[in-house]
Amino acid sequence: MAVLGKVYLIGAGPGAADLITVRGARLLAQADVVLYDALVTPEMLELCAEAEKISVGKRSGQRSTAQVHINEQLVECARRYRMVVRLKGGDPMLFGRADEELRALEEAGIEVEVVPGITTAVAAAAATRQPLTKRGVARSVAFFTSSTAPDQPEHAALPETDTMVQYMGGREAAATAERLLGQGRRPDLPVVVIENCSRPDQRILRLTLSDLAHGLDMAHGPVLVMIGETLQRRPHQSPD
Repeated sequence: MAVLGKVYLIGAGPGAADLITVRGARLLAQADVVLYDALVTPEMLELCAEAEKISVGKRSGQRSTAQVHINEQLVECARRYRMVVRLKGGDPMLFGRADEELRALEEAGIEVEVVPGITTAVAAAAATRQPLTKRGVARSVAFFTSSTAPDQPEHAALPETDTMVQYMGGREAAATAERLLGQGRRPDLPVVVIENCSRPDQRILRLTLSDLAHGLDMAHGPVLVMIGETLQRRPHQSPD
């Protein structure tokens, strides 16, 4: 009986190659094969120069490798290679389809380990110097996305929280703002939008909930939208 390889689900972080964890970089350098997301940069892939590299990119609104096929590829690679890395943008366990991949690997009897990465919300808070929590202002944070499965309602309930962080929010941000305004949220509630977080072409936009309801002109990279009182610019804060 052939010995199965081991699969590592590794978080690549928000984009910049030096924001991957030390453990993630070490394992990536040792990999025999790497199945990577569309948001993984060429600089990140330089860390696994000797490995076979397979693109399994998934981007909203674009053609991508079906998840069931990715699952099959992971299992097949584990039968052929000693060390397999599934490299995911951000953190594997947050909006990363990790449950589906873990199930497929576990059902096939393949050993799997998850290596966390810096999720984009945390990187965005650092890049904009805006804490997502603040004493006396915000004590709760919710990460959410408007993307739903085919059998789920088109508009899931918005989270009840002090600070809201919408992943993959470029297209859906205006609808979110309209729903929040309809619920009675203040039109001048602070909003910070970040595109291509941590990358050289990073772009930051500060606006209000009312502004956001008119839509965003940010369609060239992954967009994260942060909404809440804690995002108010500090009086002596330097420009981004």
